[in-house]
Amino acid sequence: MNNYKIAVIGGDGIGPEVVAEGLKVLNAAASKYNFTLETTDFDFGGERYLKTGEVLSDEEVEQLRQFDAIYLGGIGHPDVKPGILEKGILLKLRFDLDQYINLRPVRLYENVTTPLKGKTPQDIDYVVIRENTGGLYTGIGEFQKKGTPDEVAIQSMVYSRKQVERCVRFAFDLIKKRHAASPWKGLSPEEKEKGFVGKLTLCGKTNVLTYAYDLWDRTFNEVAADYPEILTDYCHVDAICIYMIESPQRFDGIVTGNMFGDIITDLAAVTQGGMGVAPSGNINPSGVSMFEPVHGTAPSFTGKNVINPIAAILTAQMMLNHLGEKEATENIETATRKVIKKMKSMLVGEMGYTTTEIGDMITEQLKS
Repeated sequence: MNNYKIAVIGGDGIGPEVVAEGLKVLNAAASKYNFTLETTDFDFGGERYLKTGEVLSDEEVEQLRQFDAIYLGGIGHPDVKPGILEKGILLKLRFDLDQYINLRPVRLYENVTTPLKGKTPQDIDYVVIRENTGGLYTGIGEFQKKGTPDEVAIQSMVYSRKQVERCVRFAFDLIKKRHAASPWKGLSPEEKEKGFVGKLTLCGKTNVLTYAYDLWDRTFNEVAADYPEILTDYCHVDAICIYMIESPQRFDGIVTGNMFGDIITDLAAVTQGGMGVAPSGNINPSGVSMFEPVHGTAPSFTGKNVINPIAAILTAQMMLNHLGEKEATENIETATRKVIKKMKSMLVGEMGYTTTEIGDMITEQLKS
């Protein structure tokens, strides 16, 4: 019997509420599929910072290394200055634990409304692979003549070949695994005849960011030679935003840098029905990975039992899949789909059920 040690960070706002529903589903899956979960709670977040002034120490990061995965509800507090918690906890975890992939599945489920007219679940089903430890988010930069009329702010986009290559290679491997059973439905008959099974699009800005994205472009094309079965494509980031709205069916996988990935994944989440159904993972393939829904902490809804827990439950499913529990992963997917069909909406307060009722319904579906 497999036993998994999971660090649980409920976080701020509605984080603990949605995490509770995710754990409810995880425990039901563990009981059904003969594995165990050993969870340890941590209070990292805004409330602790306001009481103690502490964000996240190096010793606490080392403690988290001992776990198989981290399940996070969300970090952010209205009484804490922006940037303190984000840099002191979220970015520190990603960087110190070398979680160099941010993985965002973009999938429209049946009975979920998309703002894209005429688009169906067959049109919106792709994955975004975002480099998670480099680029502008490293904080490299400076002020010159700060506080004067001649002030200059410099923020540097810095990437190493190693950072780019490992992200790109992860993306190609993922697309290959994604279509191990059958080719991507978006391929033309001619492309299938040529032996292609999937497609990976590089999102960049090679016409303006001529250093950083020249490195991305060259690395992408060099790594692509090792994956002749994957069709490759390139789009500027502004074009990606257009195509996500006009023709999302053109995408199978998108790989990109840290800042562009941060932006386009939020746009993608809206097309799949909103933040309430959007899971994510911060992945270190050979270390400790962290899984979190992308909807934030929504403090105005805290304690009202009205928030949508679907994103947190699908995030828990991602974590199980990462840990290798494939059958349980598939069962949670099926159970969640069935419950989504019964919901009136994905919007807060309009779901037709409370937060806990949705968790209970998915648990019961899972058991049956």
